[in-house]
This record gives sequence, structure tokens and C-alpha cells, in this order.
Amino acid sequence: MRTERNLTRLDRVFARLDREPERPAHIDVPKMSRHRVVLFTATLAFYLAIVWAVVITSWLVRLDWQVMFFRPYQQWSGIHWFVDYYVVLGQRGPTAVMVAAWLGWRSWRQHTLRPMLTLGASLLLLNITVGAAKLGMGRLGPHYATVIGSNEMGLGGDIFPSGHTANAVVTWGILAYLASTPRARRWLSAASAVTSLGVGMSTVYLGTHWLSDVLLGWAAGLLILLALPWCEPFIARAETSLFDLRDRWRARRGSTVPAPVPVPVVLKPRPAPVDQTTPEPEPVSLARAPRAPIHLAPGPHTARSERTPVTPAGSRRPPHPERQPRGTATQAARPVAGG
Repeated sequence: MRTERNLTRLDRVFARLDREPERPAHIDVPKMSRHRVVLFTATLAFYLAIVWAVVITSWLVRLDWQVMFFRPYQQWSGIHWFVDYYVVLGQRGPTAVMVAAWLGWRSWRQHTLRPMLTLGASLLLLNITVGAAKLGMGRLGPHYATVIGSNEMGLGGDIFPSGHTANAVVTWGILAYLASTPRARRWLSAASAVTSLGVGMSTVYLGTHWLSDVLLGWAAGLLILLALPWCEPFIARAETSLFDLRDRWRARRGSTVPAPVPVPVVLKPRPAPVDQTTPEPEPVSLARAPRAPIHLAPGPHTARSERTPVTPAGSRRPPHPERQPRGTATQAARPVAGG
């Protein structure tokens, strides 16, 4: 009997990396329930209470100054190096890149743009709300405080509420908001809460924020996460528009007929103009006539000894009138015998 192999945890992890054939239907979109509305209202009341407590210079401002004079970075200097690295989890650039990479993979795997669009909507709300509050209240930080015991409001600062804390709440909380199962949502909610709490306390430890800045940053980030279900209809509309645009672009690209490839035309040489005064040259035959065999001399080849010597006529020396011929002189000088 054949039994199936038990899948290990690593096998299940690699199986999750495969792309699903179509968009899963079991992923639910959070709605603005009554429980969420109650939490949103309570968080908004807490936000306004923190702002009012700082504006009237209440006990919360005195607590801010006491924590600042305590100087945690000097009391526990041994963990300073760790806090310097940990506070990066609240910076906008690194956290947005890491979360966008994860949500981008989920968008590709599940055939949906909702994770990326939800992240973009949350970061847009974060920049608008927190940025407007920072510039509107203009509070100075602990390192730039001017008067001991004052709330340092309206002096051109930009630290109230804490941007690091609010960004940590939104960026890591969006993972819990987009979780596929209730169990994953609970675990990710707890992890994001601990991370954002640690980032807020790290800024207080380093002396870059008041304690009230961190409290208001937590409230500001939580308000954005609780208000996201109100943005879901706009996110769904934007996703539908983007998919329609993609389908139209694909249809337009597929309906275009490719242009025919032109056939090369063989060009003939243009005839030269005929001159009436110049006679036309005779056509030259390209075929060459066979050449006769070349011999060293005409006729049959004879041996050198059989050839007739040819003597040139006359002497080669120039004539000398004073010189007598050699034969005549010798005959005249020789005596006649028997005389």
C-alpha cells in the first residue's frame, strides 16, 4: 500500500511561496464594526486629552521635564548602542521598504493590488495628519528647550507628536491589518504593539522626544489603523480602475497587427546616355579563344651539333687604311726558294 510522504515545516514554507492560480476568496476585508467605532472614539478622546494637557502645562508637562532631567541615556549607558539600532525600526524609509517588499510579494501571489494600495493609503494619511499636527503645534524638543517647566509650544519645533512612534504603529500594524487568518492577526498585532512601544521609549531614552510626544504618537498611529476600513471602498475602486487600465492596455497591444515586412527590391543599373558623336564600343566577348601551344622554336627540335653555324658577313673591327692585310705582308717578305 502506497502512503503519502508527510510534509515537513520547510516543505510547507516552500509550498506557500508558489503563486496561487487565482485570487483567494477567503480573505476578508475588515469592516467598520461597532467595536472598531468605539475604539476609534476612545483613541480620539485620548489624543485630544494629551494635546489639552500639554497646552495648559499640566502635570504631564512636569513629568516630561522630570524624565528629561533624569537623562536615561546616562543612567543606562550600556544599552546605548542597542537603542541606536533599534530606533531605526521607526524610521520611515527603512521600514517602508521592508514592509513594501513583503506586501508586494503578497500582491503578486494573490493576484490583487489591495496590500500595496492599503499601505500607500495608510502612509498618505500618516503624512497628512501627523505632519499637520507637528507644524500646527510647533513644539520644541528636549535638546532645544528654552524655559524650564514650559510646554515649549508654538516655538517652531516639529516633534509633537512623535513621528517615529506613529510610523512604527502604522507600518508594522498594517501587517496585522492585512493578515489572512484571525490567528495571524492576533500574533502580528501583539508584535507590532511591542515594536512600536519599544521605538517610542527609545526616543525618550535618547532624549529626542518628550514622553507626551510618544503618547500622542501612539494615539495618532492607532487612529489611522482604526480608520482604514473607511478607506476600503476607495481602495477597491482604485484596484478595479488599475486592473481595467491593464486589460485595456493588453487588449490594445494584442489587437495591433504587426506591419508587413517589406520585400527587398532588386535595383537595376541605370543605362548611360547614348552620345550620337561617339560610336558605341563593340561588345567584348567574355569567352576567351583557346591559345596555341607555345614552342621554343618552329619545326622539329634538332641537336646543337647538327645546326648550321651562321657566320656574320664582314669583319667586326673598324677599317684601318694604314694597316695592310696580314697575308700580303708575309708573302712579300718571304724569299723565293730555288732562285
